[in-house]
Amino acid sequence: MNNLLKKLKIDYLLVNSTNEYLVEYSSLSENARYTLTGFSGSTGDALITKDNIYLFVDGRYHTQADLEVKNGITVIKLQLGQRQDEEIKKLLNPHKVLGIVAKKVSQKRLEEFKGYKIKLLEEDPINSFTEPHEEPHDKTKCKPKIFKPDKPTFVSNLEEVSYLTGYRDFSNDCSSKIWAKLVIKGEDLILFTDNKACEEYLKLFKGELIVDKNSINARDYSLIASPIHKESEIKLLKAVKTENEIEAYKSAFEKTDKTMKAIRSYIQEENNISEYDIAKKLREEFIHFGAKSLSFNSIVAINQNSALAHYSKNAKDVILKDGDLVLIDCGAYYEDGLATDITRVFVKGTPSELQKKVYTTVLKAFLNAYKLNALTGFEHDKLAHEILDGAVEGFSFSHGLGHGIGINVHEAPPTLNQSSLGQTNIQDNMTFTIEPGLYNPKHFGIRLENSCYRKNGKNVSFVKMGYESKLIDYELLTQKEKEWLEEFEVL
Repeated sequence: MNNLLKKLKIDYLLVNSTNEYLVEYSSLSENARYTLTGFSGSTGDALITKDNIYLFVDGRYHTQADLEVKNGITVIKLQLGQRQDEEIKKLLNPHKVLGIVAKKVSQKRLEEFKGYKIKLLEEDPINSFTEPHEEPHDKTKCKPKIFKPDKPTFVSNLEEVSYLTGYRDFSNDCSSKIWAKLVIKGEDLILFTDNKACEEYLKLFKGELIVDKNSINARDYSLIASPIHKESEIKLLKAVKTENEIEAYKSAFEKTDKTMKAIRSYIQEENNISEYDIAKKLREEFIHFGAKSLSFNSIVAINQNSALAHYSKNAKDVILKDGDLVLIDCGAYYEDGLATDITRVFVKGTPSELQKKVYTTVLKAFLNAYKLNALTGFEHDKLAHEILDGAVEGFSFSHGLGHGIGINVHEAPPTLNQSSLGQTNIQDNMTFTIEPGLYNPKHFGIRLENSCYRKNGKNVSFVKMGYESKLIDYELLTQKEKEWLEEFEVL
């Protein structure tokens, strides 16, 4: 790697996990960080120095990174509250040159390296492959949204483009968004499904153009003669769902609940089934109940694998046996292109006392956070950590409590964690998950996730799928918690 740095005339290279659209879930084929390190998680970048390669991962991926990374790579395990780029900066000499791929970093993130010597690279030297995103061939039309900015505006966030135009495209699995960028100029919506055509337009554009530095990549930003930064107003519009969208979500979760009940029966009735078998059956059941595609690749994790918060292998050789736990985190897209998201844990046969204790503790955290109805996600997350941190020896809660949902399965606002975004008020008709968990890599992990919305200042669960009676230790529940549990089925 030292030869590569010398060839590029840089001292460090930032290797991104994303593509030029800056999406959370880019395919592994275009993920340079995966090419370099072998780590398949959805987030986390790498840094190449002359002496080492560093991979940065948050609490969801600590164990997974240990299992996946190639030899010779140092894994930096970020703790709650630690920011990746602040840790990267600790490894940099500000007088030496950091190489950054212009198309794979937002303008906002680039500017946060102010004071460091930066060389923007036109091509990614680790993986320059980009998935072809042509005119969608399985496109449906939802109702477009009215947005009339005061000045011409460039929109590069894919979910925002899909939201404004009303277009949904199900031709790519685990996605309902269209792959396009948008210029709003007066009454005109100018849609670009070809990046080269978009770049030529930006080069020739005369006058001021509103952009959001959080979502525009540094390459596109550099092409605009007079860019004016403004935080996206579309983000908040998109976060507060219309009544039609809430109704569409209710219908989608009715079908998602049916899918989960079907997969629960499959697990209870069938023997010698693997993670792969369950994941395959799960996809079949989603499609049977009307899904257009999955909203993300399902997590099916047995025993120790369930302690990996974003486990993705779904192995053929991991077989569910009597007494085993299986965690299933899944969701789907239906006609309106809104992502569902749910996590449940099942047990084959009779559970152990430890399994019951951890499951019930996580259930307590969910019920209390769900009934809190606080103004911010920060407060919900704080309560969940107060219940879970140190509650069961050896088990930890290593991620935020929840996230917004919509056209993408992860959206913000709202956010239920300890970040600054977590301080945003949760408004009526915002949609979000509540998903506490406890994990121990030597044993198993439990996560219980319901997708919800806010109505008249209270949380309402879209999910009606219940909880496993044989995994609940009712002696650990208060009377109030037992009453709250009655809102959901106990199976």
